[in-house]
Amino acid sequence: MRAWLYSCLGFLGLIQAASAHQLNLSTIYLTVELPKVTADLGIYGTDAARMASRDLIDPGSGLVDPDKLDAAAAALARYFGQHLAIRGGNGAVCEQGPPLLGPDFESGLLAQIVFDCSKAEDGLVLTSTVMPTIDPAGRQAIVVSIGNEERQLPLLDAQHTEAMLTNAPPGAWEVAESYVGLGIEHVLTGYDHIAFILAMLLWARRPWPVVKIVTAFTLAHSTTLALATLGILEISPSIVEPLIAVTIVIAAAENFRSRAIDRKWLYALVLGLIHGFGFAGALKEVGLPGSAIPLSLATFNIGVEFGQLAIVAVAMPVLAALDRLIAAADAQPQRSATVVYAASAVIAALGLYWIVERTLWA
Repeated sequence: MRAWLYSCLGFLGLIQAASAHQLNLSTIYLTVELPKVTADLGIYGTDAARMASRDLIDPGSGLVDPDKLDAAAAALARYFGQHLAIRGGNGAVCEQGPPLLGPDFESGLLAQIVFDCSKAEDGLVLTSTVMPTIDPAGRQAIVVSIGNEERQLPLLDAQHTEAMLTNAPPGAWEVAESYVGLGIEHVLTGYDHIAFILAMLLWARRPWPVVKIVTAFTLAHSTTLALATLGILEISPSIVEPLIAVTIVIAAAENFRSRAIDRKWLYALVLGLIHGFGFAGALKEVGLPGSAIPLSLATFNIGVEFGQLAIVAVAMPVLAALDRLIAAADAQPQRSATVVYAASAVIAALGLYWIVERTLWA
């Protein structure tokens, strides 16, 4: 009973955060055709509702209601006018036109705003507090298109609210820093990925099986992440997300069937292919800069690995500590089946919940 209690307490946090994957992120795609700059913003419906200070969501579909959106148009126009601006290096502010609003079935809301920058000279600077004003942790991904060139700028957040649009593109270090951070965040806030990794490691007590599991998972999700992000092989999120939940149930159920940790890497290799498509979904929300696709893809994947290693670095010492705690004073510490079965049951329950949430409740 004591082992069961320790295990359940250790995994209770997963239940409190059962919704996985959504990053607090909006996107803005800027097309520079001087003297005009067109900004296309993609915003989650719930975030747009907070910007307008009114409900925008249809309770039946969970999507933005067009009628409610029309009623909120003036409030959203004021919000964008206060929190989004483009100015020239000479200090002249570009004139902002009224936003063209419409519901979008993926991001919730699309807003197109045209700026007249005929008086702006010496380069253009974007200032945006669109996201951190409603949530200090909110961020905005920016893609700029000028002629035939398309490039990704560093993410904007509460500490970084400005971006140069028409000067030199960001350096390699800035791109790498942004995408490593995004990869780490996606793993550490993607509770389904955490649940899968934990399920794979519960019977592990030696370093070598852990190395094989982590390596196999890395190879698998790196492959499908690259294929999906580059558009070579794509699967709809409506299919991928439930399948990720299925992999969690399989990984947890396997702990009841077998304690053979040396063969777990095969499960990590096969099931990890599905998780790669999930990682690609998060990366597509931000986009890849046309001038630095290999770098941004590689550094995002490095961030994912850092996040994964952080999970392993916490989980393995905790499991080892439980082994020592449960073992008798004169006995050699061993992995308690009660701990593994209890944790696996909780993880399997989470996986089943996500299956239902992503199919019947989607």
